[in-house]
Amino acid sequence: MKGRAHIGIVGGGVAGVTAALALGHLGLRVTLFEKGETLVGGPPFCHLHAGGNLYREISDAQCVALLRQSVEFARLYPFVVDRRPTVVAVPTRDEGSPEALLPRLRLLRSEYEKLVAQDAANEVLGPPADYFELFDAKRLEGLTRERAGEKLPQTAEEWMAPLAKHLDTSKVKFPLVLVQEYGLNMFRLAAGAKLALEAMETVELRLGTEVTRVAGSGEGYTVGCDDGTTLEVDYLINAAGFRTGTIDDMLGVREERMVEFKAAYTSRWSGRESYWPEVIFHGRRGTPWGMGQFTPYAGGYVQLHAMTKEITLFEKGLVASTPASSQPKLPETFVEWIEKGWPEEEVRKRTRRAIDYLARFLPDFAEAEVGGPPLFGAQQIPGSDPDLRVAEVAFPRPRYARCEIVKVSSVTDMAEAIVGELKQEGLCDPGAELPDALPELAALEEEAVAEEAARVAASRGYPEAMSRLCVRQPLRSRSSGS
Repeated sequence: MKGRAHIGIVGGGVAGVTAALALGHLGLRVTLFEKGETLVGGPPFCHLHAGGNLYREISDAQCVALLRQSVEFARLYPFVVDRRPTVVAVPTRDEGSPEALLPRLRLLRSEYEKLVAQDAANEVLGPPADYFELFDAKRLEGLTRERAGEKLPQTAEEWMAPLAKHLDTSKVKFPLVLVQEYGLNMFRLAAGAKLALEAMETVELRLGTEVTRVAGSGEGYTVGCDDGTTLEVDYLINAAGFRTGTIDDMLGVREERMVEFKAAYTSRWSGRESYWPEVIFHGRRGTPWGMGQFTPYAGGYVQLHAMTKEITLFEKGLVASTPASSQPKLPETFVEWIEKGWPEEEVRKRTRRAIDYLARFLPDFAEAEVGGPPLFGAQQIPGSDPDLRVAEVAFPRPRYARCEIVKVSSVTDMAEAIVGELKQEGLCDPGAELPDALPELAALEEEAVAEEAARVAASRGYPEAMSRLCVRQPLRSRSSGS
């Protein structure tokens, strides 16, 4: 390690592990500090926002950025992608219309075509011509007689068949949109990142270690930990998630930001067919009819969002920084839930509300039950716009990077920007370039990832089935070695 720049990374979420993987690959010495016993905890993610079709309120520019970043993320972490599509529906009581979605969908399809034309390996969402399809009432009705969900769907119609069987069509406007926005599995990302980082000679992974002090030291920084150890680093990366403001405060950096506590809920629908698309029911955030999200996992498990204050959102759950501190202060109740877990009654109550909310559109879903703990956390939002969906990284002082991702797909741009800064500081080879696919991740074996992902899920109290993908891209296998 002698002579190599030493990079300290605070936080082992998706931003921290991506930075560690990228810089470790380039041969830099990396120490990653994570307070928890596993990587990639924090706010749950379940969806590759390949175009941002969930968010009608954001700009076309943000949607195009999300599409490009999602393609890059899928190339970097292919073993995390659940290759099933998403259906977008506009409820009858919503003020929007399906037709209003079409200009953006056509724009995104065109942008995806350009990406694939630039590099054939960018075709990670299927053929560009199939980026989205429309289903009017007649086309959907024709699918109700199909046997749905018992074998892996091969066509758009086969993916839509289970929804056609269970949807209350009087509650939605037509057409419905089937779009190639795939799922993401955070347990597999936690597993694969840990395995890859442990195999890298240039990376030291310090789990169960909380950073309690950071101070400038010469041109670099001194990092102090709760176990009494200290470390001198040449460059500091703040990837502490919703606690990034605490590191800023230690360094005297004042920044405006928001933090939002949110939750998704774990249900199990024993009568569900094996293969479902994700289903999004649009709605205005914060109202009793906020957006609903039905996210299928293996084993009949379904993750649920409903953007109402009684379900996914929380009263006083969105807080902002102050001139005195860069760290927004969440109510103590939410901090306690993050650190110690939820009261059982609160889990049951909110999960039941989420089930009932989605059952408005899928009546048979009312028979679903609580399937496990919520997936929850606090999400940082740089600045003062709670609708912001694209952010990457800031450099508020020399040799200091603060990761500010809002959606996981932004980590690819974040890593590129950090490498650029390291070059300017003379800490990285000027000719160093990050590949689209890291060999350390490509070398992972499926059996090892699956076993570690199941262990991570179990350690957090979630069903093992949620660590599996419904439809995955094959990885190397131990038996074949290829």
